[in-house]
Amino acid sequence: MTPPADSGPVPGTGSAPGPVPVASAAGGRRGPAGHPVRRIYCVGRNYVEHIREMKEGDERDAPFFFQKPTDAVVPDGGTVRYPAATEDFQYEGELVASVGVSGEDIPVDSALAHVSGFAAGIDLTRRDRQREAASAGRPWEAGKSFDQSAPLGTVTPVAEVPDSLLTDGELSVWVNGELRQRCRFTQMIWNVPEIVANLSTQYRLEPGDLIYTGTPAGVGSLERGDTVRVHITGLDDLTVSVV
Repeated sequence: MTPPADSGPVPGTGSAPGPVPVASAAGGRRGPAGHPVRRIYCVGRNYVEHIREMKEGDERDAPFFFQKPTDAVVPDGGTVRYPAATEDFQYEGELVASVGVSGEDIPVDSALAHVSGFAAGIDLTRRDRQREAASAGRPWEAGKSFDQSAPLGTVTPVAEVPDSLLTDGELSVWVNGELRQRCRFTQMIWNVPEIVANLSTQYRLEPGDLIYTGTPAGVGSLERGDTVRVHITGLDDLTVSVV
């Protein structure tokens, strides 16, 4: 893939709280363009089989988004504390796109020019809290936006990502060595350029934004002592343990 031009420094990143670093493929503590994490966007219901297993939504509803706090990031090799206030703590393996070029109202055919890299990620979920909130018509924060809920692998710059990632790439998720999720990215309801374009109609995207692009079928519960590994074609694996 062809890397985008650097758009310059990220506006509005103050000293309190400090910016959250992202591990890069070069082994540094920043993303491929040197940007700290600015915002974390997550796409809901982006694989047909996952919609069916959750028994919610139509199969091509317009994409919708929720956010997680930047300090929810846990790096590869890290540990995740089993969260409070849940009895159903679940994993969702995902492809993550890292934004490197600012933009709003971005056309689909130029959306990938705003992506600086890709990584493996996990959208950790307090499923019982999410379902309670949804049933009551309330926001999902209690189920989605808690501490350490966004493990993130090494961000690989687009220049080092296989050209076939989005057309023939695969994601697989293993829990304690047992395969739990597997899909090809061609199974996405909304592909990465469409996600970037749609999101940019609602928010101005800036360098350091991360976009978790949805999970396939096969989500399930985690317990203390479990290890989760996410493998994506051409990217570094992401492995975290629950304590």
